[in-house]
Amino acid sequence: MQDQSTISEAILSITQERGKNKSICPSEIARKLYPADWKAHMDDVVDVAIQLHQRGCVEIMQKGEVIQVDRIKGPIRIRTK
Repeated sequence: MQDQSTISEAILSITQERGKNKSICPSEIARKLYPADWKAHMDDVVDVAIQLHQRGCVEIMQKGEVIQVDRIKGPIRIRTK
């Protein structure tokens, strides 16, 4: 597994490149860092995204709305704050 700081840097970099009104799928990060077996690392990416959300660095969204991360159920999107 890539270390958490590498995942964190990738999330922050890509979300900032997209801009405030655009979001990314966690799979974009997983595919970039783990091209051979990205699905196996989705939980790692989501876990780091949640940590970044809790620190106020990004927003976690579902269906276009910012959500409480303790209630994640289904696919999420990540955007810069």
